[in-house]
Amino acid sequence: MYVQEWFKGLDPKNRPEVRMFENRYNYHQLLVERDITLFSCCEHHFVPIIGKAHVAYLPGANVVGLSKLNRVVQYYARRPQVQERLTRQIAEELKQSLGTDDVAVLIEADHLCVMSRGVNDTSSSTLTSEYSGRFAMDEALRGEFLRQIGK
Repeated sequence: MYVQEWFKGLDPKNRPEVRMFENRYNYHQLLVERDITLFSCCEHHFVPIIGKAHVAYLPGANVVGLSKLNRVVQYYARRPQVQERLTRQIAEELKQSLGTDDVAVLIEADHLCVMSRGVNDTSSSTLTSEYSGRFAMDEALRGEFLRQIGK
Protein backbone atom coordinates (compact mmCIF):
# COMPACT_ATOMS: atom_id res chain seq x y z
CA MET A 1 0.00 0.00 0.00
CA TYR A 2 2.71 2.51 0.92
CA VAL A 3 4.87 1.84 -2.15
CA GLN A 4 2.10 1.42 -4.73
CA GLU A 5 -0.39 3.98 -3.39
CA TRP A 6 0.57 6.38 -0.61
CA PHE A 7 4.13 7.10 -1.75
CA LYS A 8 3.92 6.33 -5.47
CA GLY A 9 4.94 9.93 -6.17
CA LEU A 10 8.48 9.08 -5.07
CA ASP A 11 8.96 6.87 -8.15
CA PRO A 12 9.87 8.93 -11.25
CA LYS A 13 8.26 6.22 -13.41
CA ASN A 14 4.89 7.43 -12.08
CA ARG A 15 5.43 11.03 -13.17
CA PRO A 16 2.50 11.88 -15.44
CA GLU A 17 3.10 12.66 -19.08
CA VAL A 18 1.59 16.08 -19.67
CA ARG A 19 0.48 16.21 -23.27
CA MET A 20 -0.38 19.48 -24.89
CA PHE A 21 -2.87 20.05 -27.69
CA GLU A 22 -3.07 22.79 -30.27
CA ASN A 23 -5.22 25.66 -29.03
CA ARG A 24 -7.43 25.51 -32.15
CA TYR A 25 -10.20 27.48 -30.44
CA ASN A 26 -7.84 30.38 -29.73
CA TYR A 27 -8.79 30.35 -26.03
CA HIS A 28 -6.49 32.71 -24.15
CA GLN A 29 -8.48 33.44 -20.99
CA LEU A 30 -7.90 32.11 -17.52
CA LEU A 31 -8.27 28.33 -17.29
CA VAL A 32 -8.95 27.01 -13.78
CA GLU A 33 -9.16 23.46 -12.47
CA ARG A 34 -10.48 23.71 -8.93
CA ASP A 35 -11.23 21.37 -6.06
CA ILE A 36 -8.67 18.74 -7.07
CA THR A 37 -8.76 16.15 -4.31
CA LEU A 38 -5.43 15.87 -2.55
CA PHE A 39 -4.18 13.16 -0.19
CA SER A 40 -0.67 13.40 1.17
CA CYS A 41 1.32 12.42 4.23
CA CYS A 42 3.00 14.78 6.68
CA GLU A 43 6.72 14.08 6.44
CA HIS A 44 7.22 15.02 10.09
CA HIS A 45 4.48 12.95 11.73
CA PHE A 46 3.48 10.42 9.04
CA VAL A 47 -0.23 11.19 9.32
CA PRO A 48 -2.54 12.25 6.48
CA ILE A 49 -2.91 15.65 4.90
CA ILE A 50 -6.29 15.91 3.16
CA GLY A 51 -7.34 18.83 1.03
CA LYS A 52 -8.07 20.48 -2.27
CA ALA A 53 -5.76 22.03 -4.83
CA HIS A 54 -6.78 24.76 -7.25
CA VAL A 55 -4.60 25.41 -10.29
CA ALA A 56 -4.82 27.90 -13.13
CA TYR A 57 -2.87 28.98 -16.18
CA LEU A 58 -3.18 31.25 -19.19
CA PRO A 59 -3.11 29.18 -22.41
CA GLY A 60 -0.90 30.12 -25.34
CA ALA A 61 -0.58 28.22 -28.61
CA ASN A 62 -1.34 24.97 -26.77
CA VAL A 63 -3.66 23.73 -24.04
CA VAL A 64 -3.34 20.77 -21.70
CA GLY A 65 -5.67 17.82 -21.29
CA LEU A 66 -7.50 18.80 -18.11
CA SER A 67 -7.00 15.48 -16.30
CA LYS A 68 -3.25 16.06 -16.52
CA LEU A 69 -3.59 18.95 -14.07
CA ASN A 70 -5.15 16.54 -11.57
CA ARG A 71 -2.45 13.95 -12.21
CA VAL A 72 0.35 16.45 -11.56
CA VAL A 73 -1.22 17.40 -8.22
CA GLN A 74 -1.67 13.77 -7.23
CA TYR A 75 1.86 12.78 -8.29
CA TYR A 76 3.53 15.34 -6.04
CA ALA A 77 1.06 14.81 -3.18
CA ARG A 78 1.71 11.07 -3.04
CA ARG A 79 4.92 11.27 -1.04
CA PRO A 80 5.90 12.38 2.45
CA GLN A 81 5.43 16.11 2.14
CA VAL A 82 5.05 19.55 3.64
CA GLN A 83 2.34 21.68 2.10
CA GLU A 84 4.60 24.61 1.29
CA ARG A 85 6.95 22.47 -0.82
CA LEU A 86 4.03 20.64 -2.43
CA THR A 87 2.56 23.95 -3.61
CA ARG A 88 5.86 25.02 -5.18
CA GLN A 89 6.50 21.60 -6.78
CA ILE A 90 3.12 21.64 -8.50
CA ALA A 91 3.66 25.19 -9.76
CA GLU A 92 7.17 24.42 -11.06
CA GLU A 93 6.01 21.24 -12.82
CA LEU A 94 3.11 23.09 -14.46
CA LYS A 95 5.35 25.95 -15.60
CA GLN A 96 7.75 23.49 -17.18
CA SER A 97 5.10 21.20 -18.70
CA LEU A 98 2.81 23.97 -19.97
CA GLY A 99 5.65 26.11 -21.26
CA THR A 100 4.44 29.24 -19.47
CA ASP A 101 5.24 31.17 -16.31
CA ASP A 102 1.59 32.23 -16.02
CA VAL A 103 0.60 29.67 -13.37
CA ALA A 104 -1.28 29.88 -10.06
CA VAL A 105 -1.59 27.16 -7.41
CA LEU A 106 -3.54 27.38 -4.16
CA ILE A 107 -3.86 24.48 -1.72
CA GLU A 108 -6.18 24.32 1.26
CA ALA A 109 -5.72 21.30 3.49
CA ASP A 110 -6.43 19.75 6.86
CA HIS A 111 -3.43 18.30 8.65
CA LEU A 112 -4.18 15.38 10.91
CA CYS A 113 -1.01 16.18 12.87
CA VAL A 114 -2.74 19.41 13.96
CA MET A 115 -6.12 17.76 14.40
CA SER A 116 -5.20 14.57 16.25
CA ARG A 117 -2.14 15.50 18.33
CA GLY A 118 -0.59 18.52 19.97
CA VAL A 119 -3.20 21.27 19.93
CA ASN A 120 -5.99 18.92 18.75
CA ASP A 121 -7.53 21.69 16.64
CA THR A 122 -10.14 20.22 14.32
CA SER A 123 -11.41 23.53 12.93
CA SER A 124 -8.30 25.08 11.39
CA SER A 125 -7.00 24.53 7.87
CA THR A 126 -3.84 25.56 6.07
CA LEU A 127 -3.70 27.64 2.87
CA THR A 128 -0.61 27.96 0.69
CA SER A 129 -0.26 29.64 -2.68
CA GLU A 130 2.26 30.12 -5.46
CA TYR A 131 1.78 32.75 -8.16
CA SER A 132 4.14 33.22 -11.08
CA GLY A 133 4.27 35.19 -14.32
CA ARG A 134 1.24 37.41 -14.80
CA PHE A 135 -0.42 35.99 -11.67
CA ALA A 136 2.43 37.41 -9.57
CA MET A 137 2.27 40.84 -11.20
CA ASP A 138 -1.40 41.37 -12.04
CA GLU A 139 -3.63 41.82 -8.98
CA ALA A 140 -6.79 41.75 -11.11
CA LEU A 141 -5.85 38.39 -12.66
CA ARG A 142 -4.96 36.96 -9.26
CA GLY A 143 -8.28 38.30 -7.92
CA GLU A 144 -10.18 36.65 -10.78
CA PHE A 145 -8.51 33.33 -9.95
CA LEU A 146 -9.44 33.67 -6.28
CA ARG A 147 -13.05 34.58 -7.13
CA GLN A 148 -13.36 31.60 -9.46
CA ILE A 149 -12.25 29.20 -6.75
CA GLY A 150 -14.52 30.84 -4.20
CA LYS A 151 -11.87 32.59 -2.09
